[in-house]
Amino acid sequence: MGKLDLVTIIIIAANIIISYKGFGDYSFFDKYKFHVGGVQRGEQIRMFSSGFLHVDTQHLLFNMLTLYFFAGVVITLLSPLYFILIYGGSLLVGSLLSLYFHRNEYHYSAVGASGAVTGVLYAAILLRPEMDLYMFFIPFPIPAYIFGIGYLLYSIYGMKNRIGNIGHDAHFGGAIGGYAITLVLSPGLFKTNLLMIGLLAIPIVLLFILKKMGKM
Repeated sequence: MGKLDLVTIIIIAANIIISYKGFGDYSFFDKYKFHVGGVQRGEQIRMFSSGFLHVDTQHLLFNMLTLYFFAGVVITLLSPLYFILIYGGSLLVGSLLSLYFHRNEYHYSAVGASGAVTGVLYAAILLRPEMDLYMFFIPFPIPAYIFGIGYLLYSIYGMKNRIGNIGHDAHFGGAIGGYAITLVLSPGLFKTNLLMIGLLAIPIVLLFILKKMGKM
């Protein structure tokens, strides 16, 4: 973890440059943020551009630090091209899930690389489920797969109860994107990590069951 490859540097630089442009130019920010009404009017660019905008420096820093820690795992075990596919695909799936859950909320808007970053995080966990994660507020390491499952279960809770000013659905969609794209790009995982594939699918299946039951 923490390996800084050229492709990671380029993505982080793009996030910083575009986010800081948005910090100082509200019309730019408003034009490219995720906005349900805008997307429904045909402004599909918002589905992608919103992933490079952030609310403030803290929001930007948190996402870029998370990306920094996990991008190297995906790039090393797959490739830079596959990493880009996972990053971009997770961003779009996160936006699609947000659009699906908020399609009747014309004024709903969101920004941030969280969907893409969560996709990279989930891809890294799928590729190396045995790695330990260290959190600032927990004094002992957490197995990556436990963190991944717990994070998505919390995201379901956050989506259901609308906790905080956080796009939990984009996070969840990003994780689905990272999970699915990684399995398509690395089908050998079905032979080596089948149990982990099943465990990490639990929150995803749960979300769709709850949605089907009308509880989301």
